[in-house]
Amino acid sequence: MEKLFNWCFIGTGKLANKIAKVILSSGHHKIVSCYTRNYEKCCDFANKFNAKPFKNAEDAIKCEGVDAVYVVTPHNAHYRFAKIALENKIPVLCEKAFTINKEEAKDLIEIASKNNVYLCEAMWTWFNEPALKMKKWVNDKVIGNIDYAFFNYHLNSKNYAPRVADPKRGGGALLDITVYPIAFSYYLFGYPKNIIAKAKLGNGIDLIDDITFKYDDFDVDISASIVDFKGLEKIKIVGKDGKILSRSIHCPSKVKLKTKNRKEVFNYDTSNGRPYLVQFDTVASEIKEGLKQSRYIPLKNTYDIMEIMDEIRNQIGLVYNNLE
Repeated sequence: MEKLFNWCFIGTGKLANKIAKVILSSGHHKIVSCYTRNYEKCCDFANKFNAKPFKNAEDAIKCEGVDAVYVVTPHNAHYRFAKIALENKIPVLCEKAFTINKEEAKDLIEIASKNNVYLCEAMWTWFNEPALKMKKWVNDKVIGNIDYAFFNYHLNSKNYAPRVADPKRGGGALLDITVYPIAFSYYLFGYPKNIIAKAKLGNGIDLIDDITFKYDDFDVDISASIVDFKGLEKIKIVGKDGKILSRSIHCPSKVKLKTKNRKEVFNYDTSNGRPYLVQFDTVASEIKEGLKQSRYIPLKNTYDIMEIMDEIRNQIGLVYNNLE
């Protein structure tokens, strides 16, 4: 029987619980240790998933048998905990948005390189087939040269995690949801030639982001909001010879291709947390293989996206003050 891949979970909130159930039910993974600031919650998580709770993050990370660390805290704590793991030469899978800013991202990448250890951003979108299918259609010019693209991602933060509205934890649309269409545009079309950003700010966070990425021959318009649920999720990429469509950005389950001579629908089963498992299986495989970064989420891409988001923050006047 193949050896289980052993994880340390740093963070035991809603997403950590959801992912833990998925990966443990697969029989491929085990959570051997965990840490969160609230020790009682840490113990609850540990009891639920047969892990060992710790009062200190470094002790959890250095627990015997740990193969990799999954950092699933609020954004403001990603850097701190990923750094501890990397300095102890333990591979890291760190939730998006990777860090608060590009300086933190650069530092983690340098520490990983210095210690020759695997580091990857948990941007699950790009481990899964629908996004990769869209990228292939674009690269193969199935719809011809691009005329324009539109990415829309709106959700209601009242039904979402409290941290999304908390400026002390890097809350707001940008790091939590706008990062998805930003990453989508980057992965499909590369680094934009110019960035134009506007936002509605309130209570120390960005509530609505309206962004235009300018490329040589076309624009990409991005709209994201945590206060207006009307727009839902939508991808529309229009080329000279056709278009690509999806009703989801963060985790597409169906993507459509339409041209004069071709219609194709690509369906993908996202039930039972499958995309999470694909991500964790892939990362575990890459670490076992001896890779130091992911084939699917290269560290340069992660850094570039953090740099793009820093530029957006500068333009919209968003400053992360009094971070915890």
